[in-house]
Amino acid sequence: MNQKVSRVLDFVTVEPLRIRSILRLVLIVLIALLIYQTHVSHWLDEVFTAVLALYAVAAVAWLVYVLRAPVRWWFRYASIFVDVAVVVTLCIVSGPGTISLYPIFFLLPISVAFLDSPLITGLLGLSASFGYLLAWVVYATRDQKMGNSIPALVYVQVGCLLWLTAAITALSHTLARRRQRVEMLLDVRRRLIAESMRADERHSRELSEQLHDGPLQNLLAARLDLDELRDNPSPEGFDRLDAALRETVGELRYTVATLHPQVLAQVGLSAAVRDLAHRYEQRWGATVHTDIDEVGKPESEALVHRAARELMNNVHKHARATRLDVALHRASGRTVLRIADDGIGFDPDILVQRVTEGHIGLASLVVAVESADGSVDFGPRPGGGTVVTVTVPDEVIDEA
Repeated sequence: MNQKVSRVLDFVTVEPLRIRSILRLVLIVLIALLIYQTHVSHWLDEVFTAVLALYAVAAVAWLVYVLRAPVRWWFRYASIFVDVAVVVTLCIVSGPGTISLYPIFFLLPISVAFLDSPLITGLLGLSASFGYLLAWVVYATRDQKMGNSIPALVYVQVGCLLWLTAAITALSHTLARRRQRVEMLLDVRRRLIAESMRADERHSRELSEQLHDGPLQNLLAARLDLDELRDNPSPEGFDRLDAALRETVGELRYTVATLHPQVLAQVGLSAAVRDLAHRYEQRWGATVHTDIDEVGKPESEALVHRAARELMNNVHKHARATRLDVALHRASGRTVLRIADDGIGFDPDILVQRVTEGHIGLASLVVAVESADGSVDFGPRPGGGTVVTVTVPDEVIDEA
């Protein structure tokens, strides 16, 4: 698990920097091609060539370094600053050739948009926009032919750069929010996996305690009654023995049905949900009203049955309800389970909090249903309580 997290962090922090290092070389090649194709003369031609050559050598050395050496957090900020400084310097020493370098300013903010940092993207875009304007200010001040004035086209071009900055920043903001959402879901998934492993241990321990405190104790009591009957046979003794054995059989059937619902495999989902409702009513003394259609045996029946069992357990544990309405229908290729109670209500926003507290049953059910292209909807019941509607496609088998 730690190795996987380390690889993810390495991708988030290192890979974008390495990609930008490759894109920087492409940018330098494009600058050279633009100058070669436009055949413009530069204000300081030798300085322009030297700066561009030095930039190319430094870019190659930087790429080799970030591919082999450890990367620090401030590297990407430093590299972005160098990119802007070098391009603005090239524009200043180019003079009239600045107009041929204009497309480069479009490429600078785009090259960092995938870093998922709206602030960096916005600052780089503004730096490129005003850096381009600064280059023209320096050139207009130096060139007497321009009369210290900047062509109107330059302002239009700066406006285009500002628009691009706003668009790329908005895109980066969207990507950053999506990444935060994915990271949150991955964290919840990690918690669910860790807690599910502990839940297996708790389930085994609870099952052991249930068998020990229930059927095993009844059998021990029945054995004592049997020993007593050998010495002193009586109708009352046989009645106690019969009651103990019947209770033991009932508890064992309940345990077996919990582990593997045979009724689900034998007669289908509708009968299995009715059986759950009937056992809930008998076990907890609540009034249960059912409205269950015959839905046959959809491929998603195991997931729907699991949902019914989990929701009924949650009603008993947390809702303090006295009435339960269970409905099961099938419509448009989907199985719909609806469970309503008259309890204290439920806030679905606390699901993540409950996972952090170690309660994963309902949260894992939601994950399983949604992964099967289904949905779990929570809502208030008129008059008080909660209504939970589970909708699952009939053909879905996976409930992991």
